[in-house]
Amino acid sequence: SRDVGTEAHSRRVHGYAIATARAYGVPEDELTDLAHGVLLHDIGKIGIPDAILLKPGKLTDEEWQIMRRHPEIGRRLIENIPFLKGAVPIVYCHHERWDGTGYPQGLRGEEIPLGARIFAVVDAFDAMTFDRPYSRAMSFAAAKAEIERCAGTHFDPAVVRSFLRVPDALLAEIRRQSVGL
Repeated sequence: SRDVGTEAHSRRVHGYAIATARAYGVPEDELTDLAHGVLLHDIGKIGIPDAILLKPGKLTDEEWQIMRRHPEIGRRLIENIPFLKGAVPIVYCHHERWDGTGYPQGLRGEEIPLGARIFAVVDAFDAMTFDRPYSRAMSFAAAKAEIERCAGTHFDPAVVRSFLRVPDALLAEIRRQSVGL
C-alpha cells in the first residue's frame, strides 16, 4: 500500500523464482516456503520511513544504513508465525551475495539459504528488465548476459545455470500476467 510497484514486482519475482527452483530441481513440496519468502521478501520495508522508502533520488549513506535494516525488520515480523518459518531465511538473507559482500550478515556461498540465492538472481533479472526512475529496462537477453557475468560473485553459479534454462516465453508470460494487475 506504500509503494504501488511492489505488488507487481513481487508477483513477477514469485513466478521467476518458482520456475528457477523447478529448473534447479527443488522438490514441489518445498516450493511453498520459497513462494512465501519471495512474496514477503520486502515486508521489512514497512519499518522504513516513507521519506527514505519513496525518495525519488539517490539515498545518502545514512539513509542506506536505515534501508539496509529491512531484512532484519522483516525477519522479526514473521519469525514467530509458524506457517512462515520456512520463509524467514529468504526474507532475512535476500540481499546476501555469493562472494560474501552482501548484507545483513555477509554470508558467502552455500552459507546463504538456497531460496535466498534463487531470489537474488530473479530479483536482479526483474530489476534489469523493468523501467525504473533511474534506469531503462534491458532486454531479457542483455539481463541474462549480465546475470551470467555475475555468476560466482553476486550469484550462485548453479542457480544462474538453472535460471538460464527457464524459457524466455515463460519469463515473458510471468511478466505479462503481473502487468495486468
